[in-house]
Amino acid sequence: MAPPKRKTGGGRVTPKGTRPEDRHSSTHDTEPHAVAASSRYTPKATKRQLVPPSWIPVIMLVLLIGGSLMIMARYLVFTGSNWPTFIGLAMILGGLYAATKWQ
Repeated sequence: MAPPKRKTGGGRVTPKGTRPEDRHSSTHDTEPHAVAASSRYTPKATKRQLVPPSWIPVIMLVLLIGGSLMIMARYLVFTGSNWPTFIGLAMILGGLYAATKWQ
């Protein structure tokens, strides 16, 4: 069984009777509520729209179709070796990688 939670007292943080306009600024400015330059909001820089090169979908399709043809060629032409299968799989993976770069 867990021990009972300890109460922390809670309550008021600032002394009773104080007001926001009674605050004393740590800087000796002429304005009582001057904001430091480093605390100002700076909006994020706008991202420029990247236009993918037009050859990426072409490379993607060539690799996907070429990889498929290499795997088919292994069963039709190169029946004694597994290298066309490995090359075909590598080409298909390259086509999938190119597909992730196409926006």
